[in-house]
Amino acid sequence: MPRKYYGAFSHMKTELLNGGERREGIMASVCRFHVERPVYQQEELNDEYKSERTSCKSLDDLQSSHRKFRLSSCLTTLIPALNWLVHYQVKDDLFKDCIAGITVAVMHIPQGMAYAMLGNVPPVVGLYMAFFPVIIYSFLGTSRHISMGTFSVTCLMVGKVVLEHSQPMAATLVPDGNSTDVNATSTLPRLAAATPVEVATTVCFIVGMYQLVMYVMRLGVLTSLLSDTLVSSFTAAAAFLVITSQIKDILGIQMPKKYSGNFSIIYTYIAFFQSIDSTNKAALTVSLITITILWSYDDIVKPRLRQVTSVPIPIELIVILAGTLISRFTPLIDENHIRTVGHIAVGLPEPSPPRFDLIPSLLGECFSIAVVAYVIAMSMALTFSTKLKYDLDANQEFLAQGVSNVFGSFFSCMPISASLSRSVIQQVVGGKTQVAGLVSSSIIFCVLLWIGPFFEPLPRCVLASLIVVAVKNVLLQVRAFPKIWRLSFLDGLVYILTFLTVILVEVDIGLIVGFSVSLASILIQGIRPYCCLLGRVPNTDIYVDKTRFNTVDMPGIKIVHYSGGLNFANRGYFKSGIHNLLHFWPRQEINRRNQMIKSNKVGPLEFSNPMNCLILDLAAMHYCDPAGVNTLRSIGEEFKELSIPVYITGASGPVYESFQNNDLISQNLFHFFPTVHDAVLYDQIIRLESANTIIQPLPEENSSTL
Repeated sequence: MPRKYYGAFSHMKTELLNGGERREGIMASVCRFHVERPVYQQEELNDEYKSERTSCKSLDDLQSSHRKFRLSSCLTTLIPALNWLVHYQVKDDLFKDCIAGITVAVMHIPQGMAYAMLGNVPPVVGLYMAFFPVIIYSFLGTSRHISMGTFSVTCLMVGKVVLEHSQPMAATLVPDGNSTDVNATSTLPRLAAATPVEVATTVCFIVGMYQLVMYVMRLGVLTSLLSDTLVSSFTAAAAFLVITSQIKDILGIQMPKKYSGNFSIIYTYIAFFQSIDSTNKAALTVSLITITILWSYDDIVKPRLRQVTSVPIPIELIVILAGTLISRFTPLIDENHIRTVGHIAVGLPEPSPPRFDLIPSLLGECFSIAVVAYVIAMSMALTFSTKLKYDLDANQEFLAQGVSNVFGSFFSCMPISASLSRSVIQQVVGGKTQVAGLVSSSIIFCVLLWIGPFFEPLPRCVLASLIVVAVKNVLLQVRAFPKIWRLSFLDGLVYILTFLTVILVEVDIGLIVGFSVSLASILIQGIRPYCCLLGRVPNTDIYVDKTRFNTVDMPGIKIVHYSGGLNFANRGYFKSGIHNLLHFWPRQEINRRNQMIKSNKVGPLEFSNPMNCLILDLAAMHYCDPAGVNTLRSIGEEFKELSIPVYITGASGPVYESFQNNDLISQNLFHFFPTVHDAVLYDQIIRLESANTIIQPLPEENSSTL
């Protein structure tokens, strides 16, 4: 039987007000449309319009793909620079890339030296990280704007590993005759304890290998499971640890020992307060002056300067130059015993392999560093690619970072990641491609060959102050926590548990806890999806949530909408949710009727049902596993025993095929319809055609016809 109904179009109306101001508003319905089509059941619609079922690639498709394979396409995929360098616009982009590269290099010099201190390695290691790995990433990476190299969070994580596994010993081998180890043999030398640089380079090698394995396994998609809440809380907690690690240099005090392990942050602050009397007042004064200058520039000068020019003032480099010159040409530093950076090697380091004997003891700790470094870099890269509308390859980023780290591990480097501040500057000053990274590396190369020793007199408190100011904005992300808590209890729980675990326990444990809680929140939300009763919007075939809209009730018809997947985990909620919405529990009603029949109180045909039919709107169901199909089957059987027909509407292709494969359709427990309105009209037709049933027509207004 065909159905007819009317609808309406609306369009924008522009009015000219007094003074020439225009105002736009939606005009009333001025045009109506009329639709007439049959009432379809799902099988009828499938028979009439369904195309061939889609399937996996056929053998012909695979052979065609194999024929299209070319070595050149493989190389351009593995080395993206081979593709974009061919199309590089020298006239339009080279000048902008040079300006961006110079600006980033100027920032990288102080940041590299400062962040290397977080890794408990010499400051020159930060400059190595700004040269060797950056060159590799420029050719293999797919992001055009992130600045790779040192980053506070990853350097801090490496610093903890270095602190636990190294001793500042110069020798690598100790003769057996000097050994007091009872297990030492008389023929083989004993390996000496690793130096901080050796541990750091070994960590860099392992991190790179982890990232290469993730590339081979195509695990780039897993980064989508790291929510913004998790990344924000993790980096904020790491920033707090970064600031804590710099307090000793800001105050100029000597800590009795470095703490690590659970609750080390508490022991560290206790040690700070116990050593507060030994504060170097001159170092504290220099630190306060440096922090004041940098903070004032960031919060006062930079916003106003940005309105005038996009080229920033290299305030960090100016502060470091000033500190170096004051230390070199005045007795202030020596007289007040302020610690300085110390010796900086000239030239490039000789390539040397990492300490492979340390790998077994570092594997567990390096995995979290590999994930964090990748996630931080990828989140920044996605921000720029979305803003500037170009594509990224998440798996290629694993390859780029992995190769960069493995290569850098042979040249005294720590694991690299992207820096937020340098990346933003690279984009703001007009950087267009990865050529900016090559320009930056060239300048760092000159610094390593000739300029590095100039910074040897630089006070460490100046570098510590630079670090504190650089990560303050990351730490201030905690101000978003109250809003996150108000918007979502689960997100708030992810935030607070990640933050506290990173601070009180360990950085890597905090990441695991945050990731686990985040996955648990997704599971909880999947187990309890959205479920509601629907009502009809007057004069339409639109059915909406009755609690949110003013709707028309369907006499004798109950419509339940379910949104989400149906699987073994939430099948109980699905069934109980339907019963609770209907305020009707079929199994209890069946038992009640059986007892009454057994007691001869009433006949089998004398019962009345609270509804004529039940419609399950599954248009928003995206997946149904065998356990979910069995749950639907049990619902259909219970309602069939009560002589209440159940209609399923809107089942998507995959869901409907799941019903077919699990023999749900062949059992004739349900009728299937493409839309809710088809099911409503079908029920009306059936009841009209029933000689023994008197029904009331659907309430309709004058402007709509069924």
